[in-house]
Amino acid sequence: MIVDGRAITSEILARVRGKKTLTVRAVSVSPSPATESYLAIKASRAEDAGMELEVLQLLDSATTEEVIAAVREPGADAIIVQLPLPDGIDTQAVLDSIPLEKDADVLSRAAYARFENGEDGALLPPVVGAVREILERGGIEVPGKRAVVIGQGRLVGAPVALWLKQQGASVSVLTRESGDLAELKDADIIVSGAGVAGLIQPNHVRQGVALIDAGTSESSGAIVGDADPACAEVAALFTPVPGGVGPVAVACLFANAARLNHNPSEAL
Repeated sequence: MIVDGRAITSEILARVRGKKTLTVRAVSVSPSPATESYLAIKASRAEDAGMELEVLQLLDSATTEEVIAAVREPGADAIIVQLPLPDGIDTQAVLDSIPLEKDADVLSRAAYARFENGEDGALLPPVVGAVREILERGGIEVPGKRAVVIGQGRLVGAPVALWLKQQGASVSVLTRESGDLAELKDADIIVSGAGVAGLIQPNHVRQGVALIDAGTSESSGAIVGDADPACAEVAALFTPVPGGVGPVAVACLFANAARLNHNPSEAL
């Protein structure tokens, strides 16, 4: 089964569309062409969700204090900070300045702690929400499964590994330093966020695996994932890049914004 992330995205956004037009502010500093592309995609998906994405782009010379001031400026129903930020900015301080009630990306320590502790009503980080949605739609049950997560970044690896453990899976995390792809052969579920083109080949995985590719990189001018597309012939569930996890995660971001604002049609 090759997952159609765009179809799932359309369903989620239609489900969370409310009567009130919410304003989601995206704070960006020194965006790369890739970042600008991501923001354009988010703006389009916000419209599909009945929301408005307000992009506040700061000068390359912006200080940590100026970015925090942009985050705290009134007028937004939810706030996201487009990562990465330039090296001279204290990224964690900026993320922690996002009010809990507006943190749709679950990047502040306060919001992440609620997720980490499994508190009632805690939001799932968008990529985690996407992984959950894809597994549920694919009929993949997590409890008791052997899961391998590749990478331990704040957006994919760390939160996905934590969530899989919370759901009762036995989880191993592979990194560039410690990773041994031989472990993939024993996995029922693989979630990859390495950002290394073609890292996972069909011979690395067993027949019937659920392979969720959340890694992106550029190869010959095209956006590609961590898993070779030929892995789809082996996997029972496979997410392509592009068109898999990415759009679903964006939909989950706006679903989180709806939940923060008590949309009665909240879905995630």
